[in-house]
Amino acid sequence: MKVVILAGGLGTRLSEETVNVPKPMVEIGGMPILWHIMKIYAAQGFDEFVVALGYKGDVIKRFFYDYGRLRGSLTIDLAGGDLRPHAGDPGSLRESWRVHLMETGRETLTAGRLKRLKDFLGDEPFMLTYGDGVSNIDLNALLAYHRAHGRLGTITAVRPPARFGGLDFGENGEIREFIEKPQIGEGWINGGFMVLEPEILDRIPGDDSALEGDVLEPLSRERALMAYRHEGYWQCMDTLRDRRILNDMWETGDAPWRIWE
Repeated sequence: MKVVILAGGLGTRLSEETVNVPKPMVEIGGMPILWHIMKIYAAQGFDEFVVALGYKGDVIKRFFYDYGRLRGSLTIDLAGGDLRPHAGDPGSLRESWRVHLMETGRETLTAGRLKRLKDFLGDEPFMLTYGDGVSNIDLNALLAYHRAHGRLGTITAVRPPARFGGLDFGENGEIREFIEKPQIGEGWINGGFMVLEPEILDRIPGDDSALEGDVLEPLSRERALMAYRHEGYWQCMDTLRDRRILNDMWETGDAPWRIWE
């Protein structure tokens, strides 16, 4: 099953980071958040990716072109121009992924990017997510749920982290702990990590179509869309503060989305 990742947006609320790179290439722990998302999928057996490119797509292409080639130890024949990575070098990063880097237009909206992939995706259901959110979701359980209900689409419903952190204090007012953005019962939102049937692609008019407003909302009115409730960890990287939180979690070894070895 192919995994489509929407990676073409401008990331305006991260403008300090996205002047030179697209939002999915903003780094968490020294690697783009796009890489983290792909690791989540690949760890659960989904390793064929279709990356829908737009804004600064060349940066993403260059990353994957160089991935595993320029990391770790190398031997270069300056006379012949041959480059040979050292097999088994722990500094080398290699994955058994198949990655399709597809140009879908700089100004195209989210559903429009899917429409442009229609011929490539074919007649099979596919997974879809955004290029800015990580989770410890069980993707095989999500897929099983989608197959069981037989509707046209499934989105993952998540509880967002609280906007403000919390305080834990004793009876005398002594602060015991600062609680960083707990995930509490503030309602459910679309956290990405979707499964869609190919018929949905025929419903997208063109480049100016947005995924939620022009596709998912009409499906919900038809009762053709289901929600898979994920009670575990989820976090999007929407602001510089989000990036700092994710980076700090990674650096301290407390990254719940790191489900791979």
